[in-house]
Amino acid sequence: MKEQRRRKLSGIQVGITGEYLVAAELSRRGYVATLTLRNTRGIDIFALNSDATRSVGIQVKTAHGVKPAWLMNKKAEADLAENRFYVFVCLAPEGSAPFYVVPCHVVAKYVSESHAQFVKTPGRQGQAHKDTDMRQYKDPAYEYKDRWDLLGLG
Repeated sequence: MKEQRRRKLSGIQVGITGEYLVAAELSRRGYVATLTLRNTRGIDIFALNSDATRSVGIQVKTAHGVKPAWLMNKKAEADLAENRFYVFVCLAPEGSAPFYVVPCHVVAKYVSESHAQFVKTPGRQGQAHKDTDMRQYKDPAYEYKDRWDLLGLG
C-alpha cells in the first residue's frame, strides 16, 4: 500500500489552521470564541466567558514544525495591553498541537530583551549581527504551555 504524502501547507494555511485550533480549544473549554476575519488590528479572536462578563483579545501565532519558536515583528515590543494575549501554536506534522498562552506584556519584554542580546552577541564568524525588525518568541521552560487560566475567563 502506498504511503499518502502530506501536502505542504502555505503560510496562510498554517496561520488559519492555528486560529481555528485556538477557537476550537476555547469552545471546548466552555468559552465563546469569535474569529475577527482580519478586520481587527492585532486581534485574531475575541474570547468571552459564558455569561459575557469578561472578554479578551487574542493574537494567534502559528509555527509549522516541531520547534516551539515563533517569528514576530518589532511591533510586539510595544504591545502592553492588559486584556490581550498571544496564543502560540506549534503545528507539528503528527499529533496534537500544543498551545502556549502568554500575556502581551510578557511577550513584549521577552522579544525586546532577547533581540537586544542577539544584536550584542557576535555571529558565528565574529561579525556583528544586523538589527532587523524581526523578533523571535520562545518558551524554553514551557512556563506558558496550556496556561488557559491566564485569560481570566474561568
